[in-house]
Amino acid sequence: MQTTQTFQKTNDFNDIVNNRRSIKQYDPSVKISREEMSQIIEQASTAPSSINMQPWRFVVIDTQEGKEKIGPLTSFNVEKVMSASAVIAVFGDMKNIEYAKEIYGKAVELGYMPQDVMQAQLDYFKPAYENAPYDKMKDIVMLDSGLVAMQLMLVARAHGYGTNPIGGYDKENIAEVLDLDKERYVPVMLMTIGKALSEGYPSYRLPVETITEWK
Repeated sequence: MQTTQTFQKTNDFNDIVNNRRSIKQYDPSVKISREEMSQIIEQASTAPSSINMQPWRFVVIDTQEGKEKIGPLTSFNVEKVMSASAVIAVFGDMKNIEYAKEIYGKAVELGYMPQDVMQAQLDYFKPAYENAPYDKMKDIVMLDSGLVAMQLMLVARAHGYGTNPIGGYDKENIAEVLDLDKERYVPVMLMTIGKALSEGYPSYRLPVETITEWK
């Protein structure tokens, strides 16, 4: 039996960043409400993106039927998928520029941007995005969607939940299985989310001296 609960939230930035773990086991009885999941996604979507096109798209799989549908595509991650409250499939929208007028028009309406700046932006970027080679646009949406995915994991922890980013799944077929246009929506990652049964394991990180150069 699944129950919808609200867990202890935190605004402790150091705790959120330093104690985030990749969770392997979830409490299958805990269900995150769609209202709270929407809040998590909304907060995560404040992540930066190229020309603010926000190319990330989410499919939240929170039903038993949905999990069973994608389970065969997740290889050795099936146990995590089935026990999590939900699996969030993150995609990049290759035709994200279609939302340019809505995004910039709303920015003008809210007073974030003057009308002439909006028009200049649209005149410059819209043709560039519409005519961008596939590989170039894919690089853009993968980078931007990676940023939102990381932010989503941190927001989830702030809400009291654990997450695990999954790269080991059938990327060739995931869009079609979720009834998406595979030419338009490119898979970025799957992410399990739920109430962790344990806090997970710490991991060694290379020191700053190894990963950084100063010029």
